Amino acid sequence: MSSTDEILQFQCGQAAMVGIVSRPHAAASRGVLIVVGGPQYRAGSHRQFTLLARHLAASGTAAMRFDYRGMGDSEGEVRSFDEVDADLRAAVDTFFVAVPTLESVVLWGLCDGACAALFYAPGDARVSGLVLLNPWVHTEAGAARTQLKHYYLSRLMEREFWRKLLGGRFDPIAAARSLLQTLARVKAATPHSDESARATRVEPLPERMRHGFRDFQGKVLLIMSGRDLTAKQFLDTVAGSREWRSLIRLPRVTRRDLAGADHTFSRRVWRDQVATWTTDWIISW
Repeated sequence: MSSTDEILQFQCGQAAMVGIVSRPHAAASRGVLIVVGGPQYRAGSHRQFTLLARHLAASGTAAMRFDYRGMGDSEGEVRSFDEVDADLRAAVDTFFVAVPTLESVVLWGLCDGACAALFYAPGDARVSGLVLLNPWVHTEAGAARTQLKHYYLSRLMEREFWRKLLGGRFDPIAAARSLLQTLARVKAATPHSDESARATRVEPLPERMRHGFRDFQGKVLLIMSGRDLTAKQFLDTVAGSREWRSLIRLPRVTRRDLAGADHTFSRRVWRDQVATWTTDWIISW
């Protein structure tokens, strides 16, 4: 099935925004809005979002990608991922006008794009599904623990590490310094992170993400990279929380793991697998 790309201009407040719809030639009742992670624009790393949108459209699903205000070709001030609800609503509104046959939309987000999608989705009944790739649940303590567990300890099991050590190509002083810095981050962040969040009345990011996951009642596809510390931190967060584990096990949640893939699925085989999983999941319900 073939498709066409169409440039769109639309408003969010006083700012003009730019998006592109990849439109299948047949009528589409469900669309995918690609929510970029930052800071980047609508093409994505190694054109991942452009290629994904065209793959979806060629498979019969309309797709739209766009620039937040302050990014790419859109006007306005740059905003963080938790300040883009208005951008997302303007994009969803525009998507439904551009493709009148749409009945619902799936938000597709990588890293903090997944956060933005999850924060927005519970407040818009038109959103029927979420595709969340390597969701960003960063805290200083969590990042330090993840690095300690999945980088330093795993290196001891790697043959290449021992080759470097025995071949004199390993700098033990630099490695020790890096390890001590990581341990210091764990020690410094752990006792203060919750107190700081309470003092400012802002919940830690993992809790805000969990509440969004709980409040959204549509279907969710989780795609996790096998060689990515952001994905590892998310999975460690889930493993350490009974509430998170209960949510992930719900029948409406599907999980796919791509062993060996990096954070942005930079190889063609990884990118194509993500596109196939996304397409198959969307047409399965």
